[in-house]
Amino acid sequence: MDDITKLKRKITSSFKLSGFLIRSENSAYLAEQLLPFDDGEREKWLTVITENLQGQRLQTTQVERGALEKAINEINRVGLDEGETIFSVIDAFKVPRYHYNAQNKKFEPNKNLRTILTRPALKAGHVRERYAMLLQKTLRHELFAPAIIQGGISVESQVKKFKLQYAENLLATSSVKEAVILGLLTQLKEGKFYIEDPTGSIELDLSGTRFHSGFFCEGCFVLAEGSYNNGILKVDGLGFPPAEAATSSRAFFGTQNSWGGESVKLLKYSTRLQELESTNTEATLVFLSDIRLDNPVVLDRLRMLFVGYDSCPPVAIVLMGPFAASNSNYHSLSQNLTALGSLAAGCDQLKKQTDLIIIPSCEDPTAPNILPRASLPETLATGLRKAWPRTILATNPCRLQYCTQQIVVCRLDLMAKFCRNTLHFPPDTDNIEQHFARTLICQNHLTPIHPIAMPVHWDFDSALWLYPLPDLVVIGDSCQSFSTTQHGCTVLNTGSFVKSKFAFKVYIPASRTIEDSEIPDDMTME
Repeated sequence: MDDITKLKRKITSSFKLSGFLIRSENSAYLAEQLLPFDDGEREKWLTVITENLQGQRLQTTQVERGALEKAINEINRVGLDEGETIFSVIDAFKVPRYHYNAQNKKFEPNKNLRTILTRPALKAGHVRERYAMLLQKTLRHELFAPAIIQGGISVESQVKKFKLQYAENLLATSSVKEAVILGLLTQLKEGKFYIEDPTGSIELDLSGTRFHSGFFCEGCFVLAEGSYNNGILKVDGLGFPPAEAATSSRAFFGTQNSWGGESVKLLKYSTRLQELESTNTEATLVFLSDIRLDNPVVLDRLRMLFVGYDSCPPVAIVLMGPFAASNSNYHSLSQNLTALGSLAAGCDQLKKQTDLIIIPSCEDPTAPNILPRASLPETLATGLRKAWPRTILATNPCRLQYCTQQIVVCRLDLMAKFCRNTLHFPPDTDNIEQHFARTLICQNHLTPIHPIAMPVHWDFDSALWLYPLPDLVVIGDSCQSFSTTQHGCTVLNTGSFVKSKFAFKVYIPASRTIEDSEIPDDMTME
């Protein structure tokens, strides 16, 4: 306490010499930031901070907390361009929305005002936007792309080419021996499945169909191959739109920031951030799901986690709900979150250097079971924020950006929904995680399933897009944990913290690797 008092006096004196005044609570905040350094480093920091404050051109001599935070953040990111950040959390309701311009063959920003209670036309409109996104990447695939012309001569490919049909083309004929169509898999009549695109719908005969890898649920988009006769498409093979690497997809967005955040340009191309990412080999992101704070054993294990990480703080600890039993009320949840903050008592380095990200599940109170789900209200986390100021109340899903890496985090029991709603269950159950990942990657969407199974806010459906593919998709599903990588995108399921004997996942961005960790029963705290 004596060190803090002396440092506060030094800060006040230094600020006065620079023409600034600072309140006691703000000098205490700055003292906490400078405490880990020796006297020489503190002097340098104070000089740089006061110079930064002078550059901010404050309207009064009184320095507020916001100006101090801005100065510290700008100093920490010396060498970065305006808008570049090492780590940020992006709200699902602020994710930019894009529309594919078929004439220019580019994705263009859609800046129309979005609302939760939107106009009825968007019930079908957001599905058409998904179709347009999947159609343009399918038409570019080597199976469907036209032959390359070189010197006036068509260069034949060894790959068999297919011509993509539309519903109206098939409906205008009586029969077609070989037809391939891209459309929405839907059940327009009880027990009868159809494939639907913006031009019409065609009934499917799935009696002899060979299903490709993945979960084929009503509400996903499929490629159906077969013979068409008298209004019915007898499907020989049913698959997904082809996957596309993110490097290819980004070419159709240009350098504009399609990911979200403060930067105007996409941070994927920042050379400075690439250098920071590769050199900071100690940086980690910690993911836990199913954190039931009303369980004393869970609180005990979280205390061990915080104490263990205090000596080597990660960039962020991501906690996903549900945070209490389904019948809990607002008051009990607020108490549980306050108790969570108290677990980090004494973990000063962790609270200074690590962001605590709170992502609610659909079972947590205050918001309906519709994605994207709003964050927990600020009033419930007052006690938690007081104990851990770097707490971030995030939406579900949310996006994370660490240097150049793009990460999507979603708390949803998605595997069970896929298994219950699929037309065809994959025969090789040992590779079920491969089918799960392929479904998300080919559909380029977090919930490619009927809205009855998982309702979505129509005007914010773009927040669930996985296009271009991110570097990492983290699903907080209570089923068995797994991780798999396809087409440059890693799909990670954390599993349940409670059911898995307190296991969690650690992501190392520098090496793009995932470590399995757990808190053993016999772990002791110093």
